[in-house]
Amino acid sequence: MTAVPPAGVDPLTAIVPAADLVRLLREAGRTVATAESLTAGLLAATIAGVPGASTVLRGGLIVYATDLKHTLAGVSEHTLASDGPVAASTAEQLAVGARTACGADWGLGLTGVAGPDPQDGQPVGTVFVGLAGPEGTEVLRLKLSGDRWTIRMEAVHAAVGELVRSLGRPAPGNQPGAV
Repeated sequence: MTAVPPAGVDPLTAIVPAADLVRLLREAGRTVATAESLTAGLLAATIAGVPGASTVLRGGLIVYATDLKHTLAGVSEHTLASDGPVAASTAEQLAVGARTACGADWGLGLTGVAGPDPQDGQPVGTVFVGLAGPEGTEVLRLKLSGDRWTIRMEAVHAAVGELVRSLGRPAPGNQPGAV
């Protein structure tokens, strides 16, 4: 059983480094937005649980249904038809769609299978995290295990952690020894 956080502490932020993310975004003067399928808003809710998040969280799109991935987040119909709703290309386009639709510096896109059954040929625990930022996009493929809650929370943890890592990297050309 998970320990209960002290009174006044959001239980989601107690298990995800969301406070670090908000701090780094504030220090960089940057914003973030989400487009979420399997997490259905859990990522945005986790970020919003940090005091001061309103200065960095622009908003989010809940695109649980496949057609909404296209109509709200801008995932191409071709990608959805050829690769499916649970794919690296879909996660990448979700991240770009979140960034674009919400006017944010960074976009996070999450799609995957939390279970109990496989979806579109993808096994339970398959998760793709898309990250779109000023320097381009990247996608992580995760193979998670556990129940639905565990898979969804681990997906949120991975998305937050990846953006924290990206914010901590020096910009190209600003690295030691760069000319």
